[in-house]
Order: sequence, then structure tokens, then C-alpha cells
Amino acid sequence: DVATVLFTRFMNFDPSEPRWADRDRFILSAGHGSMLLYALLHLVGVESMTMDELKNFRQMNSLTPGHPEYGHTAGVEMTTGPLGQGIATAVGMALAERMLNAEFGDLVDHRTYVLASDGDLMEGVSSEASSLAGHLKLGRLICLYDSNRITIEGDTDLAFNEDVGARFLAYGWNVLRVADVNDLPRLLHTLKQAQETRCRPTFIVADSHIAWGVPGKQDHHSAHGEPLGWDAIKAAKAFYGVDPEAKFHVPPEVYGTFEQGVGKKGAEASKAWGELFAKYKAQYPDQARDIELMQKRELPAGWDKDIPQFPWGDIEDPKTGKSKKAGAASRDSSGKVLNAVAKHVPWLIGGSADLAPSTKTLLGFDGAGHFQAATPCGRNMHYGVREHAMGAAINGMSLSRVRPYGAGFLIFSDYGRGALRLGAVIEIPVIYIFTHDSLGVGEDGPTHQPIEQIASLRAMPGLTVLRPADANEVAEAWRWIMPQKNRPVCLILTRQELVTVDRTQFAPASGLHKGAYVLA
Repeated sequence: DVATVLFTRFMNFDPSEPRWADRDRFILSAGHGSMLLYALLHLVGVESMTMDELKNFRQMNSLTPGHPEYGHTAGVEMTTGPLGQGIATAVGMALAERMLNAEFGDLVDHRTYVLASDGDLMEGVSSEASSLAGHLKLGRLICLYDSNRITIEGDTDLAFNEDVGARFLAYGWNVLRVADVNDLPRLLHTLKQAQETRCRPTFIVADSHIAWGVPGKQDHHSAHGEPLGWDAIKAAKAFYGVDPEAKFHVPPEVYGTFEQGVGKKGAEASKAWGELFAKYKAQYPDQARDIELMQKRELPAGWDKDIPQFPWGDIEDPKTGKSKKAGAASRDSSGKVLNAVAKHVPWLIGGSADLAPSTKTLLGFDGAGHFQAATPCGRNMHYGVREHAMGAAINGMSLSRVRPYGAGFLIFSDYGRGALRLGAVIEIPVIYIFTHDSLGVGEDGPTHQPIEQIASLRAMPGLTVLRPADANEVAEAWRWIMPQKNRPVCLILTRQELVTVDRTQFAPASGLHKGAYVLA
């Protein structure tokens, strides 16, 4: 019922152009309910989502895997399955929308809708991210909470009986409730209220029944993952008022409802956006070029022209006045390179989990600014002490085509590993800057000493791990990282000073592009 009202009355989505830039996003955070999303894509008319694909649900090589996969199935906005990741990533999408709207105005003006489950809201990452969304007043984010009070093991009372609406109210969200999810007029009214709220995100508690209308299964946890059986399916179809004997059949009037709802409206909206962009391009060609480059994940000409070359040899130590070898901690040299690159790539945006002074990831040039609810053009993000939410948010920002980075101490990569791994699965070019990379972490002691982290990151498929050995390798690392279009990277940096290698006698630092090279 929620999906029907949302897609037929509210969603701006063009089935013939499922990637147009200003579409509304629909995130099925409860990825185990993937057939709902596939059914919607079929009904709205996404060409590749045929009835045969629905028949191949959860079969090898089908477009309908057990959990939705971004890049595999048209219309799937992100890979979901690990609970909590969908709603947390959606926060990043809404964050990017807010930022780009501040920069480009009406060219970026869409909503992000999330359908979340009890399980999503038990996961800690959803709390981290929702707290951040409330703080940043992301008013274009709407979460629909399917509150059926059932998990695989049984009723949620086994482990989860908090007032979720009160929690989100405390986060700063607008909280609404639909006491009976089958009450379509009430759903319609509530979603209209949500759309009218622009100053903070909206959380809709939708009380529902798992396996509604299925005899012997309604409100029972066995309906979560077990096949219903044909007898129960026939009885449910009779309850719904459709032919109990028809298999894989959609009444023509249902196709008509979705075609008039999403299909026609979405096509008109995407056409209107194309015309708006053409006018914008004629008036603001430079900004329009930036939008086109972002969509293609390409870089402006000359993006690397100010990357410094770092000196080597003997220099005077400003503290002691004595001669020493030139060198710098790689976190320091990286901070300089990052700022040199970011000046020429306006959509390179990032921050840290409350550690920017230590990770040297603050953009310090004029115009960089700080992103807050009141200053959404800022490029310095402040994620607070929320490593996992930061990872999920930069995944969402990347899916919205900005180029995000997130920073922290290497040891705390463990805290955000779920989101980091998902970025590798999705194959998106997020950048992690992890500092304090070795045993020498100063006074912080064993809790801050990374031992197994680099090895475990290098074992992750689809993730590149770079650990430059001197300042000029740091510069080359950034030259390699920035052109990547479908690969996340971890840049591992030191707290302590590294001597800069004399490249007149040894191999150039560009050998880093090979992954490894013989220095001498």
C-alpha cells in the first residue's frame, strides 16, 4: 500500500530514463523485501524488468537477486541487504541533494524516500546517520517505517520495544504516524504533509501486518522468509479480490494506474528537466559543464596542475637550527595535495569523524566553508564521532555523483567497515583517508595501535589500499586516486615524519601507479 501510493501519486521517476539526474530516489533499505521493488519496476514500465525476470527471482544471473544490487538492475538506486545501510546511505544522498541545490538551484530539486524495517532501525548505523540528518535539517529526506513488529526469530518484543517515533523526534525529525497502513486516504494525506515539510527530515511510522490477508500467516514470523505455499497464495488472492488461479498475472487496470501515475508524470518531469538544463547551459556554461562532468565521473582540465613537488636533501631544522633530511608526515603532505586538487574540483567534498585537525583533511582555501544546515554550500563536512555513518553517507554522496572523502584514524576503520565493504561491492569511487597508520601513535596506547587493519583492508575485493612511503608518493597517490570511476580507495598515512627520497638517484615516484616498483 505504501509503495502503491508513493509510486502512483508522488514519485518523480522516468522508467525510460531511470538515471536522469533529478529523479526522486527510492531506497528499499529493507533489502530482503526485494520483490516489492522488482514488482514496482515492472509495473512502472522499466523495460528490462520483464515478467520472465520476475519468474527468475533469486536465480543465478537474473536481474532479480535476493537483495537489490546497484549497477545490476535498472532502477535500483543502491545495493541493500545489510540492514541499516539503506537508510544511512540515503542520508548521504539527501545531503548531496541539499548541497547541490544550494549550488545549482532548481536544477537539483528531488526527494529521497526510504522504506525501512524494524531490523533497519535496530542497527546502530541507522541511529548514527539519522542523528546526523536531523542535525543538518535534511528536509528532502522522507523515511517510511514499515512497523510490522516481526523479525525472523519472532515478535520484536523479544529484543526491541522502544518508542521509535519518540527517538526520531529527539533526533530533530518531523514524526508522523499512519495507524493502519491499509488506509490509503490516510497514507496519501500523510505523504502530502511530509512533502510540505522542508526544514527537517520526516519519519512516518506506518503500522502494518506481515503477510496481510494470508490465512495462518498474517502477523507471524514464519512469513518472513519461508515460502507461503500455493494453497495459502490462492487464499490470499481470493482475499485481495483477484483470480486465485492466475499465476504471474497483472490485471490491465493495474498497469494503467502505474503508467498514468509514474510513467506519464515521470516522462514529463524528465523532459522538463532537460529543457531547464538546456536553458541553464546557455546562461551558465561553466556550471553546466561541471554538472556534466560530475554525471560522467570525469575531472576538469588542469585539475592536477597545482599538485606540489616536495623537496629532498638536507635542510635546516627550524626548531634546532641543525641540518636534517627533508621530510614530512604523509598526513601533512596529503593535506597540502588535497587542498591543491580540491581548488580545481569543486565537487570534491569531505570531512572526518571529528578528527580533521589530526588527519589534516580540512579544506582551508577561500570559499571552501563548512557544511551546516545554514551554510549548505560548505565543502568541509563534520560527521561527528560517527565513523559508520560517515562511510554510509559518503557512499550515498558518491551515488549522487559528488566526489566524497571521509577521514579517520586507521584503527577506527573497523567501526565503519560495513559501509566500507558495501562501497567496494557497489564499485563506487569513495576515498578514505586513514592516518596514524602504525605502532608509533604517540601517547594513545594499544587501543589506537593498528595491527591487522591494513592486511584486512587489502584482503577486501574491489578495494585499493595505498600506503605511500614519502611526500612525492603521496602526490602520485592522489594523481592515481582522482581519475578512478568505479573503485574505492584507502589512502594510509603516517603521523610521524618520513624522509623524502632523493629521486635524482632513484626511481621516480610515478612508479606508485604500478602498485609496486623497484626504488633502487
